[in-house]
Amino acid sequence: MKLDVVYSGNLQGVDSAARKAEQLRFSGLWVTETSHNPFFHLLRAAEASPNLTLGTAVAIALARSPFTLAQTAWDLAEFSQGRFWLGLGSQVRAHIVKRFSMPWDKPVAQMREMILALRAIWEAFQTGNKLNFEGEYYRHTLLTPFFNPGPIEHPDIPIGLAAVGEKMTALAAELANFVVLHPFTNVEYLDKVTMPAVEAGLKKADRPRPDFTVLGSLFAITGDEQQQAMLDKLVRRQISFYGSTPAYRGVLEAIGQDELAEELHKLSRQGEWKTMAGLIDDDLVDRFAVRGAPDKLPGLVAERFGGMYDRVILSVPLVDH
Repeated sequence: MKLDVVYSGNLQGVDSAARKAEQLRFSGLWVTETSHNPFFHLLRAAEASPNLTLGTAVAIALARSPFTLAQTAWDLAEFSQGRFWLGLGSQVRAHIVKRFSMPWDKPVAQMREMILALRAIWEAFQTGNKLNFEGEYYRHTLLTPFFNPGPIEHPDIPIGLAAVGEKMTALAAELANFVVLHPFTNVEYLDKVTMPAVEAGLKKADRPRPDFTVLGSLFAITGDEQQQAMLDKLVRRQISFYGSTPAYRGVLEAIGQDELAEELHKLSRQGEWKTMAGLIDDDLVDRFAVRGAPDKLPGLVAERFGGMYDRVILSVPLVDH
């Protein structure tokens, strides 16, 4: 199992963060798309670190055209010498429609077509063959030589999908190279929902398990006593927030916390965020997070998720500024 780290700092700090991640012997550095464009961070990280796997975890696919995504990923794959992984997420309807002003229909179907369109565009970039992709949501039929960036040394860019539910997880295993799992999960949900969906997707595509990467994300409570106390509070807030969201209800149901899910949702509608965090007890924190000194984290992660995760992204205060 490979251990990676997420970077959530600003653009100015990513160079030193990437160097520190490499110094600490992490295998990869991942950037999320929240308040910043993740691709700029990864460009700088690629320049600062010669060995790290670099990826988006995740970029918002439905906020973009497949062609613009294809161009960006192509350039990063070339610049990083094949170290770039493109992790994509659909987001939810409210953000796609109200924040990005983009169309929303059936996210699983849209993400399926996004993957197929990206690969068609990259094939045209690499070979010079005519671009002719026509789907329900996307149509790409024009690419003259003037607009073609041309072949690169590492054209097989890994595509991953963020997934919580069965359908998106199965799609990832069927069609993508990896799945990006949410940190708000637990072993019971993985056993009951996630891993069976992975197996179903692989079976549909007749793919062997080693051809597919399960990339887990994990809350980590680590550092000195003061840092651990701070992170403990942060993790309780995050668990209460995600637990209040109907889309994640099944994760709490998997561990018999149906009533808690209902109560958290009710309190969120009332804006009682502090009260919500107070409902997350120590046992629940330990279901969703690993707790220990930095040098103990690899063993703790392997003990809990060995056999499920191939790589794990840790949220730890080791590289952020």
